[in-house]
Amino acid sequence: MKNIQANIKHLRSLKQLSQERFADELGWSRSIVGSYEEGRSEPPIDRLIDLSNYFRIPIDILVKNDLRKAKDTSFIDIGSKRVLFPITVNEDNEDLIEIVPAKASAGYLAGYDDPEYIEQLQKIKLPFLPTGTHRAFPIKGDSMLPVKDGAFVVAKYVEDIQDVKNGRTYIVLTKDDGLVYKRVYNLIEEKQTLMLSSDNKAYQPYEVPIENVLELWEFTCCINTQEYDEKELKMSSIMAMFQELKVELEAVQKMA
Repeated sequence: MKNIQANIKHLRSLKQLSQERFADELGWSRSIVGSYEEGRSEPPIDRLIDLSNYFRIPIDILVKNDLRKAKDTSFIDIGSKRVLFPITVNEDNEDLIEIVPAKASAGYLAGYDDPEYIEQLQKIKLPFLPTGTHRAFPIKGDSMLPVKDGAFVVAKYVEDIQDVKNGRTYIVLTKDDGLVYKRVYNLIEEKQTLMLSSDNKAYQPYEVPIENVLELWEFTCCINTQEYDEKELKMSSIMAMFQELKVELEAVQKMA
């Protein structure tokens, strides 16, 4: 539990409490707090539970993560618990966009709530984005054409899964499939699930129980890393592609 001593001191400091006041609030002695913060002893499970309840942070996060690398505002309240959500800022305290590289996307499932994993990702700043926490995710395959394989979707973090808007596209992190980019339909009221659908109708839609959804990110913009060729930019090619996907584009048809 190498992180626990630093975490106790860090979280106590964020609350601007002396060791004596902190000990009083937990019903401990000041010497016990000092021994934990100085690494002379480690808290047993009952005191870890005290800390978890006091800070409203799960025990595994208190033990496994170095919370000094996360902003206090990167804890998101979910019910009666606080879940660690690491974000990074620049020297002006402005949020930066972490870029999940294609080679590292497979590891995102294991590292999405780990400040050390997030810290090592490359960052960019896009000043035109709306307010909120954004991250850039790599796109693989052809299930969401015209977004190409190799493109990046910049998406805004969704704090409440109930806020999913039917028919919008989202980056979805699930326990079973990791990262996927799909069009999402909210079936929470009826089935406690989300339906994930590809724009390429060669892929069948499927449902995911909401307890398997770890993160949701709503599409903000797309960054293409490849140039579109001349054929792809012709109106006839664009219309043919959408017709294959069975998407109605009345406005485009009128323009044609």
